[in-house]
Amino acid sequence: MSAPTRRLTTAQALVRFLSAQYTERDGVRHRLIAGVWGIFGHGNVAGIGQALVEHGEAMPYHQGRNEQAMVHAAVGHARHLDRLSAQAVTTSIGPGATNLVTGAALATINRLPVLLLPGDAFAARPCDPLLQQLEHPTEADVSVNDTLRPVSRFFDRITRPEALIPAALNAMRVLADPAETGAVTLALPQDVQTEAYDWPERFFAERVWPVRRPAPDPAELAGAVRAVRAARRPLIVAGGGVHHSRAEDALKALADATGIPVAVTQAGKGALRHDHPADLGGIGHTGTAVSDDLARTADLVIGVGTRFTDFTTASGTLFQHPEVRFLNLNITAFDAHKLAARTLVCDARAGLTALAGALAGHRVDPSYEAEYRAGKERWERVVEAAFHAADDTAVPTQTQVLGALDAVVGEEDVVINAAGSLPGDLHKLWRARSRRQYHLEYGYSCMGYEIPAALGVQQAAPGTPVWALVGDGTYLMMPTEIVTAVQENLPVKLVLVQNHGYASISGLSEAVGAERFGTAYRHRAADGTFTGPPLPVDLAANAASLGMEVLRAKTVRELREALAAARAADRPTCVYVETDPAPTAPGAQAWWDVPVAEVSGREAAAAARARYEEQAATRRRHL
Repeated sequence: MSAPTRRLTTAQALVRFLSAQYTERDGVRHRLIAGVWGIFGHGNVAGIGQALVEHGEAMPYHQGRNEQAMVHAAVGHARHLDRLSAQAVTTSIGPGATNLVTGAALATINRLPVLLLPGDAFAARPCDPLLQQLEHPTEADVSVNDTLRPVSRFFDRITRPEALIPAALNAMRVLADPAETGAVTLALPQDVQTEAYDWPERFFAERVWPVRRPAPDPAELAGAVRAVRAARRPLIVAGGGVHHSRAEDALKALADATGIPVAVTQAGKGALRHDHPADLGGIGHTGTAVSDDLARTADLVIGVGTRFTDFTTASGTLFQHPEVRFLNLNITAFDAHKLAARTLVCDARAGLTALAGALAGHRVDPSYEAEYRAGKERWERVVEAAFHAADDTAVPTQTQVLGALDAVVGEEDVVINAAGSLPGDLHKLWRARSRRQYHLEYGYSCMGYEIPAALGVQQAAPGTPVWALVGDGTYLMMPTEIVTAVQENLPVKLVLVQNHGYASISGLSEAVGAERFGTAYRHRAADGTFTGPPLPVDLAANAASLGMEVLRAKTVRELREALAAARAADRPTCVYVETDPAPTAPGAQAWWDVPVAEVSGREAAAAARARYEEQAATRRRHL
């Protein structure tokens, strides 16, 4: 007797399949694909578009305005839900598909799941070439979708209906795997999307993908315990893996029991509350003085769920103890082996719990605890000075904007940022009060991430105040999803900081001898330089034209009032503020390698090169 089948198009079958997929961790089940973002054109309108009409009750649909932004929204959603739930993004062929590449790179670099469903050229090639088709003279099977291969953790092109079955199963496997996850791409030729096939009924059965918590290997654990017990100045560096694993309580238990201090990466901030005695704040180029000072003298650095990027290691110059060694606890062996580390390849929560148990009775020297606690107190005074405004009728500085927001938010609020000068200020100064409050995308540091990501977080956490912090440069990259927020009635809060240019890169430009060239939003002067008055643009009016309610704040007092009103608002609301450009943030506490011209006839570049060579000479390769 033959197994039952159901006759559907390939696109209809895919939608039905996705609606029946779940993850499960710690006995809690989550919808694996919670919804589909889409912009329709030729290549997906007759396939995926029709399938969503046919089976819309099974799969929520969200209309976006920019394909890259839709991926950012899906990534924000997945991150807030600890990678246990993802969203899909469907596009037309051609520019709709290639617009996915930046978002896919961001997702994969940050180890966050998103399912990409770009339309593709005809598999049967009844007409060749067709509109928006790339013609490759020697590889006829290449399409623009192949640009997604290097930024996807799994890629397949579905050239026959039945090929969807193994491809879809592999796609779910990768999305749900905490060690493999990232962007997953199923390229869908537009003719194949509409072809009918007799699908096995079991293909549409509810399927649960367990999210594993692998325990540490006993031999690795024993070696890790010996390393910790032998260390006199151990330091934990907590990364995003702590959050993905929901290992915050396990980290706190280890810090409480042993007194080992904890510094955090951008992705790991909030792993401990800011007021925990062992929390030292950010580490690396944008870190705090206390974190970086301890990092320079640490003899054992314990990485937990971190990739150890150049911002964290200060481009290889931070960890300067002559005998420093590394112990990396990571679910991915690829990351665990970085810096020639002793490895503990396992789930963060499982590994931290096992480590705490095996270290029972061990504690760092009291003088070491006293040292870092005093450093923490000194840094808190730096934070207070940066946040404080002596005159609340004055134009606020950028750090005073953060101080005003700090006074308004609650533990449940989520603050989102990604690029510009704000990430450095936030990493040094923000007081994270809960595991999800601090949402920085700094793996790709993608301008334009904040607004769409806020939409994804707001979908994941209805009723939660979600703040997108953007400068004028980032805003001009991708404001389009404001319209989506209005359409979907997502009451995100946008803090739009106007400083008339690329402030972060302007400072970096000066530091490397490029003399702030091309970093200001100003009229071109008669001599060809951009030194004229600021451009007469009104970004607040732009936000209002896209449907947001806009509150303009000119002083510190008005800013506080506007932020409080925005937090209480039940519709998308923007707080617009022009800031005093005077620097009030503490300077970088550690170096970052940006190469400087080796020869130059300009004094600024020559001086910058001398400073560069001095810093680069301190770089170490940890072997």
